[in-house]
Amino acid sequence: QVQLVESGGGLVQAGDSLRLSCAASARAFTSYAMAWFRQAPGKERDFVAAITWRGRDTFYPSSGKGRFTISRDNAKNTVYLQMNSLKPEDTAVYYCAAGNSVGTTTSSYNYWGQGTQVTVSS
Repeated sequence: QVQLVESGGGLVQAGDSLRLSCAASARAFTSYAMAWFRQAPGKERDFVAAITWRGRDTFYPSSGKGRFTISRDNAKNTVYLQMNSLKPEDTAVYYCAAGNSVGTTTSSYNYWGQGTQVTVSS
């Protein structure tokens, strides 16, 4: 049983930074791989980042981006997404997810948060 609550979204200007947080309520948080996805109106829910349950490996859709960083603090039952140099194309609802194993598609995850809106203006 996992409950996920995202926070940290908001309205920012291009070039700004945000750190999203996902607080997890679970009996065994450390046993779950965690991920971030985002979805804009009319678009598919896209993979943003993932981290294994040990926290030793992270995954991103494009190796050359270098703007987003996922991390986790198992002692606090929290996963983070640090977003730097934000662009208008990053505007979306951001969701955190938990699953039994790491993956890059929505089907890899069983539990989802309610989402937090990130809007980046020009």
